[in-house]
Amino acid sequence: MSGSASPDLLGSRPPPGTVGGSTQNALDVVLIARTRHDGVVTIAIRGAVHADLEALRGVFRRASLSNQGDRNHLLAHPEHLLLADKGVTEGRTRVAVEPDAGIVGFASWLMRNGAIEVEDLFVDPDWVRRGIGRELVIDIVALAREQGFDRIEVTANPHAQSFYERTGFIADYEVETAFYPGQRMHRDLD
Repeated sequence: MSGSASPDLLGSRPPPGTVGGSTQNALDVVLIARTRHDGVVTIAIRGAVHADLEALRGVFRRASLSNQGDRNHLLAHPEHLLLADKGVTEGRTRVAVEPDAGIVGFASWLMRNGAIEVEDLFVDPDWVRRGIGRELVIDIVALAREQGFDRIEVTANPHAQSFYERTGFIADYEVETAFYPGQRMHRDLD
């Protein structure tokens, strides 16, 4: 099954279809090919498995350390650079896989207070600005809708707030995080 997602289709996914010869739900594997000025980016979004953990931890560390405002704090507190396996073992993590590069991003979520909470969303620094983060948000929107949720929430750090705004989230209020104030945001799923 293949689908195309563009900014005007944010939050929509192709209907269920056939993947690898078997009928699967649209959330099992989503293939995305986007034409960009620098070529076509093709990724598959699928559920994470235990074997992905090493790659996920690498993306998490590289992406976390790529934010200059966070780098010194993270290096002083390396315990914040450890990605637990709970999201993967509980089936709450989706990975973006590029055919040649492997895992280039991931998102995980929690169910909290009647909404899906985006727990983590990281894209490898070599793959930012190629629509991968946006596609991971679209995937979580589709998952939330399929499970009957009508709202997604996130605590955005200052580096990510504009990204979440561009993907349809609205700022609610400021909260304290381990590093600095974060912005609580939500996106209603109409």
